[in-house]
Amino acid sequence: MNWRGIVVLTGAGISRESGLSTFRDADGIWAKVRIEDVATPEAFARDPASVQAFYDARRVQLRDPGVQPNAAHRALVRLAREYPGPVLVVTQNVDDLHDRAGQPALLHMHGELAKAQCLHCGAVSPFEGAGLAAAFCPACGARALRPYVVWFGEIPMHIEEIEEALEACGLFAAIGTSGQVYPAAGYAETARAHGARTVELNLEPTTLTCSFDHARHGPATEVVPAWVDEVLSATRDRR
Repeated sequence: MNWRGIVVLTGAGISRESGLSTFRDADGIWAKVRIEDVATPEAFARDPASVQAFYDARRVQLRDPGVQPNAAHRALVRLAREYPGPVLVVTQNVDDLHDRAGQPALLHMHGELAKAQCLHCGAVSPFEGAGLAAAFCPACGARALRPYVVWFGEIPMHIEEIEEALEACGLFAAIGTSGQVYPAAGYAETARAHGARTVELNLEPTTLTCSFDHARHGPATEVVPAWVDEVLSATRDRR
């Protein structure tokens, strides 16, 4: 049997129960700091020290011993290992919780917090903790590193690869994402246009809930493992 693939899009909501703040909730990151001050190329050009300090703090938080992959991250790893077709996880998150959980096919469309990019030579290298502004590029030696994240006004990563997967998949799921940032907010419609079934797994309904064939609402650590169980059970029944 030819099994069509699964594409899973994840947002900040999947990492909430691991202790990381979301962005657009009432108590989220953007309620405490302005996007224009820390997450645009213009902000970095205007006040690089403040931008570097913002991402330094987030890297330090990411290495808190209490911040670990949760049941939702682990369930997606199980889906990838047990589903007979391809499973691609596309994350809007810059944290590395999917990586640490062992997700085998993963695309970070907004970059990775635990990496830095050299403005002089373009090299990307691992970087954890604070002090990025004073660090030297391991490739060329320049002290010209910026966070390896996609800021507002920049083009997300892996767009062509994601589009190809959406056009080929038979099932698309969006987990823990607000549906307010494009192009990711349009992925459900793209998948449906090419014949995929779509499901939203979120803490509560979003403005895009009506764009999905099905919706499950509740904590990610509950709804995601339950959904994975259902998908794998249906797969076994079809064999």
